Amino acid sequence: MGEFDLIETFFWRRPGQGPRRAVVGNGDDCAVIAPAPGMQLAVSTDTLVEGRHFLSTVSPARLGHKALAVNLSDLAACGAAPMAFTLALTLPRVDEVWLKGFAQGLLDLADEHDCELIGGDTTAGPLAIGITVMGEVPAGQALLRSGAQVGDDLWVSGFPGEARLALEAFRGSLHPGLSTEAFEATRLAMERPDPRVALGVGLRGLATAAIDVSDGLLGDLGHVLRRSRVGAALSLDELPVSPWLAARSPDERLNCILAGGDDYELLFTAPAGQRERVAQLGAELGLVLSRIGQIEAESGLRLWRGAAAGAGEGRQPVPNRWTSFDHFKGAA
Repeated sequence: MGEFDLIETFFWRRPGQGPRRAVVGNGDDCAVIAPAPGMQLAVSTDTLVEGRHFLSTVSPARLGHKALAVNLSDLAACGAAPMAFTLALTLPRVDEVWLKGFAQGLLDLADEHDCELIGGDTTAGPLAIGITVMGEVPAGQALLRSGAQVGDDLWVSGFPGEARLALEAFRGSLHPGLSTEAFEATRLAMERPDPRVALGVGLRGLATAAIDVSDGLLGDLGHVLRRSRVGAALSLDELPVSPWLAARSPDERLNCILAGGDDYELLFTAPAGQRERVAQLGAELGLVLSRIGQIEAESGLRLWRGAAAGAGEGRQPVPNRWTSFDHFKGAA
């Protein structure tokens, strides 16, 4: 099977298949897309490399899902609704069974979010997946990392840390190990994350800043604090803990939640006066949203135990010993 046979067999969407919103879609030298009137285009790119971002044991369908999910997560953090994406796929060989599963996982998620595959490239080499995703957001309403304000609450969605717990299980570093049920549940979180697109759209006009948790909660929070030129106090007692992490030791639990990464949950700030609206949004989406801290004027990040988010008596400072993932400095 040649390059163009591969594309036509696995990635060409025939009439009636998938969303159709591009002016000129897949099959020309360039795709042409046009946001709706009053909308701005949001664009993000991610690359996944075997052995660095995913294990060789992952099923092709889950890998296809995750490859797009991590990009949709960036759109979610911006408050953008997905429109289209391109796929650059580097393959060591043509494996039709693998390609069928990969394309199925990729395109199922694309269809779920009305996101059209409009082009890309295929080449031979070590397995790597590059996706550029495009979304639209009303003019001036994009969520940015730079908007956090002093006094804002700090929130996170879902249960960060499960993906890292699964990774440690794969590494054989957990003592005791995970039960079969716990391993399968956390492995699903690692291999098939759920991009919080609906949450991101719902946070337009509500959140002041947002970022997705990809390299670790504390590391990604640091990006928001630096861009917004503020500090934060984070309550370790308010962190959401999944049942699988609740069964682990306190140190293991905090390592996974604070520095694990690969979660693709949303970390966001919102005015304290909007707590009821944030809680209502979480209820509407069936999504756990946890208030874990507060934005402060003093730069830097302070970790506390005892009191809930915000200043107050009874707070006990905790040294920050956690380091998030960095491609060129090494993992946490």
